[in-house]
Amino acid sequence: MDSRVAVASLGGTITMTGSGAVAPTLGAQDLVGGLEVGEIATLATIPGASLTFATLLEAFDWASGQVAGGARGVVIIQGTDTLEETAYFFDCLWPHDEPVVVTGAMRHPGLPGADGPANLAAAVSVAASQNSRGRGALLVLNDEVHAARWVRKAHSSLMNAFQSFPGPAGLVVEGAPQYFHPAHRFPALPRPHEAPAVPLIEATVDDDGSILDWLNVEGVVVAATGVGHVSAGMAEAISRARFPVVVASRTGAGTTFRGTYGFVGSESDPIKRGAVMAGWLCPRKARVLLRLAIGAMQPIEDVFAARGGVF
Repeated sequence: MDSRVAVASLGGTITMTGSGAVAPTLGAQDLVGGLEVGEIATLATIPGASLTFATLLEAFDWASGQVAGGARGVVIIQGTDTLEETAYFFDCLWPHDEPVVVTGAMRHPGLPGADGPANLAAAVSVAASQNSRGRGALLVLNDEVHAARWVRKAHSSLMNAFQSFPGPAGLVVEGAPQYFHPAHRFPALPRPHEAPAVPLIEATVDDDGSILDWLNVEGVVVAATGVGHVSAGMAEAISRARFPVVVASRTGAGTTFRGTYGFVGSESDPIKRGAVMAGWLCPRKARVLLRLAIGAMQPIEDVFAARGGVF
């Protein structure tokens, strides 16, 4: 382990105790135990589903301060329900070569085979590794190292719940990360001063799109079918929208198209109506990016054009 790795906890399953149904109670000091690390902080003790952008910005500021003070890397512990989103949140904003690593647990400490201690130890080793520099935000669970941009929670409860469509970026082997590809990342976005309201809605069969007319928000992500298809009604609603609309694929893997189909509601149609395509970003990552882009007053089409493609 490395005493220059800072560790903070936001809560989640890894912190939950109780007789019967469990709830978050443990702090970062309780989790670290005998691991040799640097600064330790409990920033929140809440489930992952209740995290807010305000809490994440607090964690981002704390982590950046640790790196500025000499930390070799930072580990953020939290609930796995939203881990894929917060990993991408940090990745979009993280300006440092030193890595920020997010981790958690699928089994709470009272269950046989609780994975929290092993995940935390692996995350600390990844954060401390010279090979992790320049890789932005990483997600570590089950001895797998995932790039924040690609990882998603693909199962509700299994130990190997997290998957990346291209496969993990690396594995933790004998206590150290081994990567399959060179580091590559996008420049950090400016830190936003506000968190605009950006809901995520899913396109479905018999969808008239009227929900867009009801919303009073600053942007919307539509989780569209297939390669970016919506109903004719949703397409018309996109034309009427008074806010930016980003279209992502709800499938869980693959990119949105731009010009293969030509019917009303096909991927080329929302583009003509002013929508921005998310490319390879899943709807949840697209929502994170749209909120950050709007909050930092960045050109939305340019941001998605740069970050929605492959390297």
